[in-house]
Amino acid sequence: MTTPEPNARPGSAAGPGQLLHLIRSGEVRTRRELQARTGLSRSTVAARVDQLLREGLIREGGVDANLRGRPSTALVFDETRGAVLAADLGATHARAAVCDLGGRILAEHAQGFDIRQGPEASLAWLEATWRQLASSAGEPRILGVGLGVPGPVDFTSGRPENPPIMPGWHGYPVRDELVRRFGVPAFVENDANVMALGEFHAGFSGVPSFLFVKVSTGIGAGMVVGGELLRGADGGSGDIGHIRLGHPETGPVCACGARGCLAASASGGALVRRLCEAGLDATTTRDAVELARGGEPQAVALVREAGLLIGDVLATAVSLLNPRVLVVGGELVRAQDHFMSSLRERLYQRTQPLATRNLRILPSALGTRAGVIGAARLGIEELFSPEAVDRALAG
Repeated sequence: MTTPEPNARPGSAAGPGQLLHLIRSGEVRTRRELQARTGLSRSTVAARVDQLLREGLIREGGVDANLRGRPSTALVFDETRGAVLAADLGATHARAAVCDLGGRILAEHAQGFDIRQGPEASLAWLEATWRQLASSAGEPRILGVGLGVPGPVDFTSGRPENPPIMPGWHGYPVRDELVRRFGVPAFVENDANVMALGEFHAGFSGVPSFLFVKVSTGIGAGMVVGGELLRGADGGSGDIGHIRLGHPETGPVCACGARGCLAASASGGALVRRLCEAGLDATTTRDAVELARGGEPQAVALVREAGLLIGDVLATAVSLLNPRVLVVGGELVRAQDHFMSSLRERLYQRTQPLATRNLRILPSALGTRAGVIGAARLGIEELFSPEAVDRALAG
């Protein structure tokens, strides 16, 4: 008898939710493959597949002739049966979208944004924007909401926790407010985590360990292992921007109130502050990057220094986690010749060869869309997790 896959995602032991997960991920395509993968009997697989078909979660997508023997009917997740609302709120920008259940954008809008305006004004803008986008996308059936914000989040409650650059947001019931406004499940996460999900599902879903680092107004990281986002015991993982450097008592003051944090010296916000102190015209991270790309000596030096400092911290992360892929996103990545080369240089200097032997260090493939695509993925993965599907079908 075929035994179940040892690292299969938990749920009701190979219940309908687990079967949907295998179909949705593309790991299996037919009833025969489901039977082989799960060890379930033919009749049990047939009954659970029929249940998923009746609920409209999957559909039969033609004949799969790639298998040996008699051709089998292919099973596919129906990505058109609804949509999710997704948004990435940054310190100075926002991007909102309506996406289908495959994570593809149906309609989107991006604009400058100030997270310091607080949760009430921000969510009112978000609601109005999402409703306009849903209208332009043909009013699809909205099944859920995914949102990324630039600060620590208690994922269980959907509330920001002491976010340094989000005054007025601490403890605000963001998730509950979104549920009230839209009447569907909502999921709120730190922006680096949703960006990690976006990049992972865009091109690295087969990678066993994946690390994403965002370097923009602030600095954060997200880790995906075995296809699952790692949040830590209390949702505080990945907050590398507040690791203290060197002699913290003499370092610059960070937005969190402490001295010597990585973000206070190497983030886009830190570079803007130091360029202004040097008399240069820079008000955003993009300005700092453009100055460096144009060869302005002070900007080049600061961007290179940021790469070295971040490389120092990432050397520790790589030594601890040994990821297969490290993707770096955010505005500073655009300064490839100065920032990325310095980051790689320092990371390889400070790690053992075994930790980096098969490591790929790449710039973001999704760019400014990483957050919104990741927020859509957050909603989709939570809505259609084996546990959620089994609960829904049982209820």
